[in-house]
Amino acid sequence: MTTFVLVSGGYTGGWIWREVADHLRAMGHRAEPVTLTGMGDRRHLSGPGTDLNTHIEDVAQVLDHVGAGEEDEAGETVLVAHCYGAYPALGAADRAPDRLARLVCVDAGLPADGVSVLDALPDPAVRERLHRRAQEHGDGWRLPPPSFEETDIWGSLDGISEEGRDRLARFVAPQPLPTLTQPVRLSGATAALPVTGIFCTKNVTSTAALRDLVASGDPRFAALADPRYGFFDLDTGHWPMLSCPGELADLLLRAAADEGERLGPSDQAPA
Repeated sequence: MTTFVLVSGGYTGGWIWREVADHLRAMGHRAEPVTLTGMGDRRHLSGPGTDLNTHIEDVAQVLDHVGAGEEDEAGETVLVAHCYGAYPALGAADRAPDRLARLVCVDAGLPADGVSVLDALPDPAVRERLHRRAQEHGDGWRLPPPSFEETDIWGSLDGISEEGRDRLARFVAPQPLPTLTQPVRLSGATAALPVTGIFCTKNVTSTAALRDLVASGDPRFAALADPRYGFFDLDTGHWPMLSCPGELADLLLRAAADEGERLGPSDQAPA
């Protein structure tokens, strides 16, 4: 049995993993969706002091309590993060990497030490818009959920049913701005942790595009040729837990089994 700890992206909560968790449990595994402070049914706990460290602690506490007090072993633990969730997930993994068998990033990049979510946005106009929105509509510290037309924030909504969109619109919550402006601090403790990336190809990138970047010789991408990194593609938009939860659950199981395309020489790939 594998335990999957599932960390959601911005504006959402553990509720978004419902179908994925059902699939994993039906196949005999354990699924623990995380609702970060201020999100989902914990939105009433949000405040000006809710920052990235708060969300890192949320994930760390779930990891601490996985299997606690149970007679049966929880088995290997795989930490899964979608989009923004990669920041609190990697921050928590950095504290105790020995608790994890693998980190899986679903349509998310790996955060870099000293960089915040807003720092990593390529378009300064988006950063300015979000700061202005918090000032004008969120008392300076929270971000109301954007409209679905703001795809530069939501990413592609391709593949989500009308029911899924209705659910997303109903349950999204304001995002505390300090969770996006506080830089993540990483010690490098996860340097040996296996990582799987799952790209949603109707959003921004794909394994083929990443392979080209690695082959270009750009030193920023050289480390991704290491065999501890594996990759999968999903032909859907940025929200596969809503658009194709069964397919996503299957890929999470394959990731836990150390499958996935490698970007280095074929003789480096695991058997």
